[in-house]
Amino acid sequence: MPEAPKITKKPADYNLELKNKRTLQFIEDITSNADELQKNVLGEILSRNAHVEYLQMHGLNHRTDRESFKSIMPVITYEDIQPYVERIANGDTSPILCSKPISEFLTSSGTSGGERKLMPTIEEELGRRSLLYSLLMPVMSQFVPGLDKGKGMYFLFIKSEAKTPGGLVARPVLTSYYKSSHFKDRPYDPYTNYTSPNETILCPDSYQSMYSQMLCGLCQHKEVLRVGAVFASGFIRAIKFLEKHWRFLCKDIRTGTIDSQITDQSVREAVMNILKPDPKLADFIEAECSKDSWQGIITRLWPNTKYVDVIVTGTMSQYIPTLDYYSNGLPLVCTMYASSECYFGVNLNPLCKPSEVSYTLVPTMAYFEFLPVQRNNGVSNSISVPKTLNEKEQQQLVDLVDVKLGQEYELVVTTYSGLYRYRVGDVLRVAGFKNKAPQFNFICRKNVVLSIDSDKTDEVELQHAVKNAVNHLLPFDATLAEYTSFADTTTIPGHYVLYWELSLNGNTPIPPSVFEDCCLTIEESLNTVYRQGRVCDKSIGPLEIKIVESGTFDKLMDYAISLGASINQYKTPRCVKFAPIVELLNSRVVSCYFSPKCPKWFPGHKQWINTD
Repeated sequence: MPEAPKITKKPADYNLELKNKRTLQFIEDITSNADELQKNVLGEILSRNAHVEYLQMHGLNHRTDRESFKSIMPVITYEDIQPYVERIANGDTSPILCSKPISEFLTSSGTSGGERKLMPTIEEELGRRSLLYSLLMPVMSQFVPGLDKGKGMYFLFIKSEAKTPGGLVARPVLTSYYKSSHFKDRPYDPYTNYTSPNETILCPDSYQSMYSQMLCGLCQHKEVLRVGAVFASGFIRAIKFLEKHWRFLCKDIRTGTIDSQITDQSVREAVMNILKPDPKLADFIEAECSKDSWQGIITRLWPNTKYVDVIVTGTMSQYIPTLDYYSNGLPLVCTMYASSECYFGVNLNPLCKPSEVSYTLVPTMAYFEFLPVQRNNGVSNSISVPKTLNEKEQQQLVDLVDVKLGQEYELVVTTYSGLYRYRVGDVLRVAGFKNKAPQFNFICRKNVVLSIDSDKTDEVELQHAVKNAVNHLLPFDATLAEYTSFADTTTIPGHYVLYWELSLNGNTPIPPSVFEDCCLTIEESLNTVYRQGRVCDKSIGPLEIKIVESGTFDKLMDYAISLGASINQYKTPRCVKFAPIVELLNSRVVSCYFSPKCPKWFPGHKQWINTD
């Protein structure tokens, strides 16, 4: 997640080598004193928030030591603090969760009851995020020298925001950061020399933002040393955008004018500072984009690119083959680990394989605890994490420096902005240690079965959506015998696929429009992050239902049993990823149907719709 502030003049006494050296020494210091720093962080959080309602209600009584905190304060999920969050959202300014004023809400890609979770934040958290960003390039410079000599081409976007009834802004964490002075007015740094002017990033129209950022990236193609986006899916979407619009972009470069569809005046002015008529460059781009194959298009158009900077851990790993194809196998670099709740850590070995990425948690960011996770035996080897913890399970949480190599944990955080022993929902595995600080592989988001972009759909939500959809089959005396799902990323944008096996009791054929209605009903029933991806961000394609032959799911069970699954314990998986199983399902498809239109979506929470 890189930054792209305005480039200001280089100070006369600027010394990049010394700056990098100090940053790397800072990393040595904080990882060597991880436990002491964690103790101090918790003490600082508890002492400054001693009088807040939430801590007083639980009877902490101004105690700031770890032992009291762990014995008195419960481990919680979002639903536990939602009533407090809603009070703040509705305008209650008393110190409920935090002694400092809540400056805004950060909207999580995780949802509760179909709506984005609202994470309270305070102004000073922007400083902590900036600190974590400042660690990335000094680390990277150890592995790839000379990155200060060129530019980065990053596709960064803001998303829509809403206001709570109490007047606080609610928006995604990156939108908050990009709109802050920390982002826009950062002093000179050669590592923040980007091809995209701030105006193109801050443009609320996603088409104009993408078009103008791509145009600027092409104009400066020889200066580009690294490329990227936040998520792998977003970067691939940018390449697909180029595939669709390169003729218009070439015309602009050839003539030195901007396409009339770019109507944002500030964007036009910013681009015109970069864009000059260049028929030779237009010919070059046209020649490359006209070729039958787009393999290696990144290194063909941006020949000095050293690596692709995108998140490819977790569900984003499904995009690795596509990225390898477009980049000719350039290193795929994951630099940092962060969420709406908190920024967590950095990758100190950024050129490692995507499958080996590990993040070193920065002990000054928040107070971290870890809940041990078990795996269920069986073919799925699924992760078992109880939704609510009993007293014994609460006592199993361990501190940052006490985690065990190879063990998997759910991350629990206590933050400066009012989250106390909050379960983030990420499952991590201890991969090693940097001095006293552990390094973690990101394993998965707990309970998520489907994800294309920033959407996260769990099994319960999927079941609810399918249940709503099958009502369309009742007039035809048909029922759903069995189903599973698949996140298909062979299309760009990717889309959800549901495999349905029907029991047909009646004689009336089911018209295609009914299955299309089923698709739309499922989409309407899914959470707001999914629907925003469909409607506003265009990052998710129309949902597809594939009807399979009768007996398909028996074949699926036979296959699982042949791999060693117990017939007594076998359950139909509600999501499939294993290629042979997807092939088996696809080989038995008799018909396919897509959602005929986008589902309904609007910014903010449903309950805010009638507020001013």
